[in-house]
Amino acid sequence: MADPNRVVLGVDPGASGALAFYRPARPHEILVFDAPLADGQIDGAELGRLIRDHVATAAIVERVSAMPKQGVSSTSKFGMAYGAVLGALGALHIPFRLETPARWKKHFRLSSDKEQSRALAIRTWPASRDFARKKDDGRAEAALLALYACEVVR
Repeated sequence: MADPNRVVLGVDPGASGALAFYRPARPHEILVFDAPLADGQIDGAELGRLIRDHVATAAIVERVSAMPKQGVSSTSKFGMAYGAVLGALGALHIPFRLETPARWKKHFRLSSDKEQSRALAIRTWPASRDFARKKDDGRAEAALLALYACEVVR
């Protein structure tokens, strides 16, 4: 029987990323938010408030690194967003795991095509409207990360 108080946070990091709160005791529900921004950067205070208010008990964050041909400014902004997520989790004393895209996507038999992730999220949570737009792939990946944590990481 699933712990009714367990809330797993899945994070697709970056300014275009998202957060998803998943309760294994309520597997047909998912709560998703786009990454909170202020002036194009992650809003650390709002990020912390979201995590605290939704009572995350554990988190999984996609492990990322610099991408080839990505500019210095983009890499810096991405690194700052990633650091803000890890800092918020640390400050709130939430245990977290970093997971590579290759590993969690292999579990779901997904390729690097983000549209596949969005399609799977729609099938997994058909009542949710959070994945309806093509640009909602970050939301889908955050949700699937949380589900992966519950199915594999424990």
